[in-house]
Amino acid sequence: MAENQATKPEFDYGVFSFESKQEVLDKAKEFWNPGKTQFWIDSGVPLVIDRREEYFIYDMSGKRLIDAHLNGGTYNLGHRNSEVVQAVTMAMQHFDVGNHHFPSLARTALAEALVKSAPAGLNKVMYGSGGGEAIDIALKTARHATQKRKIVSIIKAYHGHTGLAVGTGDDRFSKLFLADQPEDFPHVPFNDLEAMEDALRGRDVAAVIMETIPATYGFPLPNPGYLEAVKALCEKYDALYIADEVQTGLMRTGELWGITKHGITPDIMVTGKGISGGMYPIAAVLATDAASGWLHEDGFGHISTFGGAELGCIAAMKTLEICSREETRSMVHYIADFVGRRLREIQEIYPDWFTGIRQNGVILGLEFNHPQGAKYVMRHLYENGVWAIFSTLDPRVLQYKPGLLLKPEVAEEMLDRTELAIGKAWAEVKGSVR
Repeated sequence: MAENQATKPEFDYGVFSFESKQEVLDKAKEFWNPGKTQFWIDSGVPLVIDRREEYFIYDMSGKRLIDAHLNGGTYNLGHRNSEVVQAVTMAMQHFDVGNHHFPSLARTALAEALVKSAPAGLNKVMYGSGGGEAIDIALKTARHATQKRKIVSIIKAYHGHTGLAVGTGDDRFSKLFLADQPEDFPHVPFNDLEAMEDALRGRDVAAVIMETIPATYGFPLPNPGYLEAVKALCEKYDALYIADEVQTGLMRTGELWGITKHGITPDIMVTGKGISGGMYPIAAVLATDAASGWLHEDGFGHISTFGGAELGCIAAMKTLEICSREETRSMVHYIADFVGRRLREIQEIYPDWFTGIRQNGVILGLEFNHPQGAKYVMRHLYENGVWAIFSTLDPRVLQYKPGLLLKPEVAEEMLDRTELAIGKAWAEVKGSVR
């Protein structure tokens, strides 16, 4: 028995095991993704997530991190939220993935719940397994409804990496796979109404797709009236308006859907990430009757084996219900006020370094006065027990996303550690430019 105990792997998860964290990193480079794995090692963030609960994640080394990244909002309700876990566990006694060809108990129930939660007029629901696929569905839906090909998006937008979605985003990702098609996917600057109207003037655009607040671009906020004016231009030039609510939906702005704060009913709306409860992949597209004609013409027009998987629908229904509670809304408003005030106090200490706070609810982009400033802050946050990520398409800006149900004492600890990390990053940058 002693011999068996001596040979037992240190990290044993039942169906697999590893001897060490270094073995995981080595094998991740060998069998999974060498570029991404090495990037994080070189960035000083050699994170391999092991245990996770509420708004805490634990590295294999045992290091605890407060999660202020939330994987783009996937963990809005925390990691392994007990209510979502219970709902999925109970569902597994009856449901599995299901069969995408047939009417479904869970898919129908979730579709009805989504329609009831959404801006009036969004009456049909289509399912994908993730946000990128859902964006593809939205774009195909717009093309069918208008019989036009062009999709207008924002320069440095991000709507996913799948076949059509990748064309709407930054060319860093589309060119890599020869998917850059500027004739079909024109991009215009954010907050530039003149450029938007120029793109639409030819009446050959199927849709404009907009993140309500562009996430991967560092959460720049729309100018007052900008989104409303874009919707009006879409109506003027016979284009549809697609609201990408993958990161701004589900109460992150203090309203269930961020787009409703602008008084806009989009023709098509996309939700993903957080709708899964962080427990089972699912994404959804909501559309008006006028935009969703293909569902009548050929209901087999989009087929997705795992789109609307029934266990995912159960997770989504519980997530939607939690996010819709008045106490959740109140908590978001409390956290937004508390975090915003404290960050402004930190900004006053480092005004030439910590130069801006972009905030709408618990969506925050923290601006730093260095082309790679957020990368410095990210590393020092990691070293000091907080996980938040730089904005891929604007590394000056740190994406800082507190959870919807974050306990006040954890928020206070997170901000104490954030102040320390911002100061250390400033000292490092100041020393490096001398």
